[in-house]
Amino acid sequence: MALLDKKTCIITGGAGSIGLATARLFLAEGANVVLVDLDRDTLDSAAAGLPADRVALAAADVTDAASTRAYVDLAVSRFGGIDVLFSNAGIFGTVAPIADYPVDLFDRVQAVHVRGAFLAAQHAVPHMRRGGSIVITSSVAATRGDAGVYAYITAKHAQTGLMRCLAKELAPRGIRVNTVNPGPVDNGFQLAVEQGLGAAIGADGTEFFNGLIPMGRHANPEEVARSVLYLASDQSSFVTGTMLMVDGGMSI
Repeated sequence: MALLDKKTCIITGGAGSIGLATARLFLAEGANVVLVDLDRDTLDSAAAGLPADRVALAAADVTDAASTRAYVDLAVSRFGGIDVLFSNAGIFGTVAPIADYPVDLFDRVQAVHVRGAFLAAQHAVPHMRRGGSIVITSSVAATRGDAGVYAYITAKHAQTGLMRCLAKELAPRGIRVNTVNPGPVDNGFQLAVEQGLGAAIGADGTEFFNGLIPMGRHANPEEVARSVLYLASDQSSFVTGTMLMVDGGMSI
């Protein structure tokens, strides 16, 4: 039997590389999927070729409670109760000294990563079936500190706390809650980070990161998606409250 046969899965940040790779894998394993992202045109383009009878699209700002309620209601009305919530939406912010870090950007990064994951859980949990799974995309950044990366690293540490609180509360219902923690991924999100870093350090940002990874390369989105599938499926039936590092050894 497929690992997610007839299960309903919400994926925020669904038009991005990790979100879309995960959606394709979930669909291949029999799931129904609700893809959530900020821009409808981007969503439509990302969903081209996916089976329309098992995919619903929701344009939503994950930091907004009404928008969150709307995409959860869509999942319930279209497919029934919720089995998997993959809270994957995220933005990077910038790199700057503490005295110069833009406060509004700091707040926006916290809102997307932390408030977004909180609201997703708050609205989805009442509709989640026993044995369900919540997966939050965190990062190797949740295990370290780097000068200037104030918004992103702070948000990723905060997601760990949120995950652990949810895991404690939801365990009696058989709902597992974990984070998946990628290192650098070969996608547009990471490339933008590395271009900014490269300009700041006067060197190739991609090669800089590869030098920090014992396996010597970036992950591809499909590798991260396979780890999300593990956490979403019954293969991880006794795994909750954990950070699953998918970082090529960067956090060692």
